[in-house]
Amino acid sequence: MQTLKQLKNGELKGAVSLKLSENLSHFPVEIFELADTLEYLDLSFNKLNALPSDFGRLKKLKIFFCSENQFTILPEVLSDCPLLDIVGFKSNQIKTVPPASLNPNLRWLILTNNKVTELPAETGNCSRMQKLMLAGNRLTKLPATLAGCRNLELLRISANQLSEFPGWLLSMPKLSWLAFSGNPFSYKPTVHSLTAIDSSELEINQLLGEGASGVISKATWRHAGETTEVAVKIFKGAITSDGLPEDEMNACITAGNHDGLVELIGQIANHPGNKKGLVMKLIPGSFYNLGQPPSLVSCTRDVFKPDQTLTPEQVLKIAGTIASVAEHLHYKGIMHSDLYAHNILIDDEANTLFSDFGAACFYDKANTTIANKLERLEVRAFGYLLDDLARLCNDTEHPDLKKLLVLKESCLSEQLTNRPTFQYLNAKFSGLK
Repeated sequence: MQTLKQLKNGELKGAVSLKLSENLSHFPVEIFELADTLEYLDLSFNKLNALPSDFGRLKKLKIFFCSENQFTILPEVLSDCPLLDIVGFKSNQIKTVPPASLNPNLRWLILTNNKVTELPAETGNCSRMQKLMLAGNRLTKLPATLAGCRNLELLRISANQLSEFPGWLLSMPKLSWLAFSGNPFSYKPTVHSLTAIDSSELEINQLLGEGASGVISKATWRHAGETTEVAVKIFKGAITSDGLPEDEMNACITAGNHDGLVELIGQIANHPGNKKGLVMKLIPGSFYNLGQPPSLVSCTRDVFKPDQTLTPEQVLKIAGTIASVAEHLHYKGIMHSDLYAHNILIDDEANTLFSDFGAACFYDKANTTIANKLERLEVRAFGYLLDDLARLCNDTEHPDLKKLLVLKESCLSEQLTNRPTFQYLNAKFSGLK
């Protein structure tokens, strides 16, 4: 991270990227001295509430993050930057999104955790939009014109005030990742509790990872005279980019057991901080993430190590496991909503675990019209996974890989009703093993 002092001293001349976080209350005018080169600007974690009227002088700017500030209105001057296509204003106090603030060049817009009550109809003019993050606002409806964003692939509308599911979303040709839990319309099934494990029986030993929704640690569970090494996830309780942690926990519990899911042991009781948590089977250290989350360039697609390869046998085993898990989840009325390689753990034998229910949503299976369409929407995400796996395969002439590519094309059909079900896909991959 650079400093304001460096900027004012001219030490950052020619910079392509600039990140400043120094409790700024005003936009530093010295930034304009970088107008001929600056493409990436991050002013998150400051105290800004406005941008200068001549912000458009940053003609080269492509990416602008201004999260954790004090904006109440999305600035209209964002539209004055001709190349700007990624904008992030997460966790401000934004109530109003003026039509003029929506740069028609936008590809990725983040307004998570604000106070937005309405999106303007002009949102539909953002024809390049691929990723729209709106979780944790106060939206009561979505503009029907959003259907004009035919390139939209990922949409997060969880934890809003939507009273009806916007059914027209299911006609959007490329929509593949949709999260909508935590709204008044959201289906709320009965969730049965797991075995209660008193927090006093758990000794936290080592941090394994931390995500937006919680912290996962390695722990020792002492019970009934026995000692077991387990994993513990403590939920933070705050809204994430995907939705509410409570919905994630309920989805994990309802999902139940499957060879392709991390086994749940119980729920934590009497946590000293009154936080909710789950106790899970400890995943062997031989497992690792299949992919990495999308980059600013790839937007909605995962990225992989340049030298990463898989054999055809590994590809088929991974794909088959995920198809089976997805069929299992949809049988339970759960849409994972984040079916990505970066949420898949594998080992060198291609044993596979599907994880991270942070965006998961329940739906009413009795409403077969909506249920069938939601499943086929997620099938498109599976199609992208098949595309990723095929690209990683080290034998492109393998006959079974060619069959996988045929399935991939059917999964990626822009006509939702032409996509197969997970039951069909699971059966197909079972035949290829």
